[in-house]
Amino acid sequence: MYEFLNQNQMYIVLVVTMLIWSGIIWYLVRIDKKIGRIEKRMKKD
Repeated sequence: MYEFLNQNQMYIVLVVTMLIWSGIIWYLVRIDKKIGRIEKRMKKD
């Protein structure tokens, strides 16, 4: 197992980085949708 991690360090770092960025993007899209709904609700009132 240690040999696998040692030989593929760059790929592991890349995958972890991509997962983190994907999570950040998903979170921002979710927040944007919630803000959009709140704005629509405020315009109706």
